[in-house]
Amino acid sequence: MELSIVMPCLNEARTVERCVQAARAFIARAGVKGEVLVADNGSSDGSPALAEAAGARVIRVARRGYGAALQAGIEAAQGRFVVMGDADDSYDFSALDAFLERLRAGADVVMGNRFRGGIAPGAMPALHRYLGNPVLSFVGRLFFRVPIGDFHCGLRGFSRDAVRRLALVTPGMEFASEMVAKAALAGLRIEEVPTTLRPDGRDRPPHLRTWRDGWRHLRFLLLFCPRWLFLYPGVALLALGLAGFAALQQDGLRFAAIGLDIHSLLYMAAATVLGAQLVQLALLTKWVGVLAGIVPKPAWVRLAERTLSVEVGLLCGVALMAAGLAWSVSLVSAWSHAGFGPLDPRTAMRGAIPAVTLLILGMQAAAGSLFAGALRMSWDSMPIDRD
Repeated sequence: MELSIVMPCLNEARTVERCVQAARAFIARAGVKGEVLVADNGSSDGSPALAEAAGARVIRVARRGYGAALQAGIEAAQGRFVVMGDADDSYDFSALDAFLERLRAGADVVMGNRFRGGIAPGAMPALHRYLGNPVLSFVGRLFFRVPIGDFHCGLRGFSRDAVRRLALVTPGMEFASEMVAKAALAGLRIEEVPTTLRPDGRDRPPHLRTWRDGWRHLRFLLLFCPRWLFLYPGVALLALGLAGFAALQQDGLRFAAIGLDIHSLLYMAAATVLGAQLVQLALLTKWVGVLAGIVPKPAWVRLAERTLSVEVGLLCGVALMAAGLAWSVSLVSAWSHAGFGPLDPRTAMRGAIPAVTLLILGMQAAAGSLFAGALRMSWDSMPIDRD
């Protein structure tokens, strides 16, 4: 079988028949050996019976959620290619020629673009059309470097085997983001074709919740690509803090009427600590994603597994703490030679601030290494199927 047209369905009695009939009409017109598969997610309005009567194969999916229904549908599909789309009659299943053409030409994922194909009046809320989709699509292009203009179009086609290898796991609406993000990271060939969007045929509010599901998409993109959430801000803060330390360690600086001295040095210490913490969070977030199977294992993780260990991280942390402690002891020794009397703050704090910073960085590195080790041990001992 060449093509499976998969539709997630939850109480779509008003529209599922029309969608199935349109999809079957395309299969007949295109001369494709195919099927229409409806993944029902617990409908209580007779949608499964209507879909079957219209000629679809129906599977029941107990786990609730848009992504859960599609995952089950993709697993049950028999076609070499899959085209997925909502069963609310907002997409035209009778016009899938461009999707099939690109898939046959070797594309692994073919995205629909509603902004290029046309959005009928009333088909998409203004908030989604002019803010939500453009912003999330921009974030997706920036994070994953894919030239996709409509990151969240619900009508898309793909090679079933290629997408199954991505091991998609999210059960909710963020499934749409996960598919494109993982496909991009895996180096799959992603293309885009124009498609249209028309007002759906429901007599009730859509399942999509603007702010809740918009945040879930954005949260997924940020956590899936922690370099933008943690790594880049962390590196910037760390560079600023270290540069500030180098500039202010010996003496203050003056720029026109602005003077920088030990108070600015304290803020450089804060930037250094926060920057190091954000970098560590970026690494740990990526590590958690790798362990959970949400993200593929990048090259640096494979290298780190061969060269780094809890013991190495712990040793580096202890070394930093020892350096900070030794520096602190030398400061106390100098204070004792002064008879434990008053000290010049400009002189004393130039040593105290970096010494304390080293102590904090060392503790942070040691604790992060132990946490990573505990996380790995806990995950390895969990008696669950992580697929």
